[in-house]
Amino acid sequence: MGAPPITRIKKDAKREMKTLQRTIFWLMALTLPILGGMPDPAWAETKPPAKCQPVEEKGVKAEGYISRTFRKDRKDIYKEFAELGHTRVAIRPFFMSTTSKVFAVGRCVPAYLARHILKTALKYTSGVESLVTQAFLPTHWVGVATTIFDEPSQQLITAEQLGRLLDPSLNDAEFHALYREFSVQDELVPYFGLQRPNVKKVK
Repeated sequence: MGAPPITRIKKDAKREMKTLQRTIFWLMALTLPILGGMPDPAWAETKPPAKCQPVEEKGVKAEGYISRTFRKDRKDIYKEFAELGHTRVAIRPFFMSTTSKVFAVGRCVPAYLARHILKTALKYTSGVESLVTQAFLPTHWVGVATTIFDEPSQQLITAEQLGRLLDPSLNDAEFHALYREFSVQDELVPYFGLQRPNVKKVK
């Protein structure tokens, strides 16, 4: 038998490269929380927060996942996330039907946009049961079913607290005050069956 045609070799190499890229992506998505998630925000204790740029100047990025169940409708769902404007959507179907239940809102995201993205996330993910502390987040960023933060960076919330965040009467300051209150991290975290001080606790 002769050597395979060069076009077939190129197609096989391209297919293998795409498979490798997908494998690397999912390995990073699943192992970052184990390795510690995002860097510890040491700057949060010493550097005062800068004034927020309006979304007309710096738009909000909504990033994360929806359930694989909705993959056929993903284009319409992306439009739904962005329908209020000033929102760039970087959301994709998760590789499993059940998504993470972690949600994150940067401190400069307007309340009306945060609520809209949150309500939309509740429709297309497995729900919201945990919030990420804002010190770990980009200012104009929303994480939907995000997987890149470890448990010491988060706080569990109740259905009642979630409902309070969805209150349309809250202005920006009131919304973010509640978010910060609900996302205060625990002083102690489980570590190999023991309770240890949370080294990622934001002071």
